[in-house]
Amino acid sequence: MDRMRLSGPDIGITPKPGGRGVVGMPVYMWTRKSAETYGPNTASASAGAVTVTATARVTQIVWNMGDGNSVTCTTAGTPYEASFGKAPSPDCGYRYSQPSTSQPAGTYHVTATSTWTVDWNGGGQSGQLTETRDSAVDINVGEVQVLN
Repeated sequence: MDRMRLSGPDIGITPKPGGRGVVGMPVYMWTRKSAETYGPNTASASAGAVTVTATARVTQIVWNMGDGNSVTCTTAGTPYEASFGKAPSPDCGYRYSQPSTSQPAGTYHVTATSTWTVDWNGGGQSGQLTETRDSAVDINVGEVQVLN
């Protein structure tokens, strides 16, 4: 495990940090896939005649949305594209019901926590470990009011 670099998600989210989302509109969440942020990540170590190989993969990402709710995703998520319009994310999404101005900092602090499952074998033995890593961003979500 010491030879692996296991990181928290490389967060992709709409609205982008620094941008502004709208209450009720779909929020897409994803991580960019790499060996360090999603896996698989494989490393081996030897001591004498024994070699142990471990492979780590993210099995879930829990997104704490900053408003008291969380979303558990079992995929890396789908990056948002403008052609998706108002369609919800097919695999990892959310909708805010309140603007972020309701928060003390005026933003939602979104934390994504990856659970890494590490399978190892060597020396006639095998096993499984889990590790967690997290990353965070702040996003703005506004409210649109329509008058007749």
